[in-house]
Amino acid sequence: MSVAGFLAYAGLATARDQSRTAVAIATERDVLTELFAMRRQLGWAGSNLNQAARILNSGGDVPHLAQVITEVRRAADAVRRAANHVTNQQTDEAL
Repeated sequence: MSVAGFLAYAGLATARDQSRTAVAIATERDVLTELFAMRRQLGWAGSNLNQAARILNSGGDVPHLAQVITEVRRAADAVRRAANHVTNQQTDEAL
């Protein structure tokens, strides 16, 4: 499932569940808000990496590119772990 698909699914599942407390919903809403923000930032990072690839393809140099790629991967992994955590929580609560 894509990050966007997960976020849509999680948001709809939260809206449908009337048995949850306001605190649980608010906390989950905060998590989802942060996941959306991280997704947007990763999109910006991807755009910047595309610009770096264009520079490299035209013979230019991009200092510290390996470090940047490592950091972007680390951020993407963090988003993936957070999304999996929220998904697993929702699955556990549904049982």
